[in-house]
Amino acid sequence: MTRAQINGTMLNYRLDGPAGGETVMLSNSLAANLDMWKFQVPPLTDAGYRVLRYDGRGHGQSASSPGPYSMEMLARDAVGLIDFLGLEKVHFCGISLGGMVGQMLGAYHGNRLSSLILCATASYLPFPEIWDERIEATRRGGMAALVDATLDRWFTQDGRRRLQREIDEIRTAILNTSVDGYCGCGWAIRGMDFREAIRNISARTLIIVGEQDQGTPVSEAEFIGERIVSSVVRVIPGAAHLVNVEQADRFNAAVLEFLDQPS
Repeated sequence: MTRAQINGTMLNYRLDGPAGGETVMLSNSLAANLDMWKFQVPPLTDAGYRVLRYDGRGHGQSASSPGPYSMEMLARDAVGLIDFLGLEKVHFCGISLGGMVGQMLGAYHGNRLSSLILCATASYLPFPEIWDERIEATRRGGMAALVDATLDRWFTQDGRRRLQREIDEIRTAILNTSVDGYCGCGWAIRGMDFREAIRNISARTLIIVGEQDQGTPVSEAEFIGERIVSSVVRVIPGAAHLVNVEQADRFNAAVLEFLDQPS
């Protein structure tokens, strides 16, 4: 484990690939950790990119500070890690919660981005009472209270049959997520509204969504795409929310095609 003191907390991170390559920074979803990107690291490093993965605040091996958190806080964590490593710019790729952090970076810290990849994410989620219920359920019953429903949202039925080993690993990651970290980030999501701010994103942007994603559906990806001028939306068939796991080859091909295009 490699750790850094950032923005009043400790973040766990990992670097892979050639030191001289352009950096692709990967940001995990809620209730996951940097291992969720295991299918992306080999193709990216083989293509010459340096891959920076990190556990978001309150997740994986990163410290879990008391909540609630905010998107501003989580974005400052990402910028702080970029600064800590002496990087001028990164290609930032975030999924779900990580994609929300990416929107914040694009809107307010665009000078640190070479490009932006937003995966299975939303600019705004209505019905804040859903997050009140999830936070309360987690406080009462721990992560076990949410794990089955979460996996049902994250994968299609076919994916659950086909990827049993990977889903078992993700189940373990969910169960090992800090309750404080989950709830803190849940509050950040609950209060998020980037519907207007994303109009300020000027970085070249790829938006990826699973065709069967119910939590952050295709319509939300299209909404984000309409507001970011330099963006393209890619819909991946045969995938729900964790599109980078369920359809890793298609996801990787879309990301590499995008990264390889001239800025």
